Amino acid sequence: VQLQASGGGSVQAGGSLRLSCAASGLTFSMYTMAWFRQTPGKEREWVANIRWSRWSGGATYYADSVKGRFTISRDNAKNTVDLQMNNLEPEDTAVYYCAASGASTRLWEGALYDYWGQGTLVTVSS
Repeated sequence: VQLQASGGGSVQAGGSLRLSCAASGLTFSMYTMAWFRQTPGKEREWVANIRWSRWSGGATYYADSVKGRFTISRDNAKNTVDLQMNNLEPEDTAVYYCAASGASTRLWEGALYDYWGQGTLVTVSS
């Protein structure tokens, strides 16, 4: 299984970035996909996740710190999950990781994720 994250970069506060994660080697639609982030000296932080059900489509969940600014989406035909980040703040500076989980509950816990991407750096300057 491989998760390849891309799209990181540097932006000024108030700007936007779009992260993308391409997955291979797994039955993508069966996994909840998520984005986490981490800064040096801090614990890894859950950002958002998106589940999938053939009956209800994608259900999305967000950390309070990004709610209303970030949007997670997935394309099961392309095996990709994206994170659209708007109105970025310096506090959003971090390495962002995509992850895949076969679990169905407590999906804010990184320990429940089976696979991780390599991370992409987002830097927001004030």
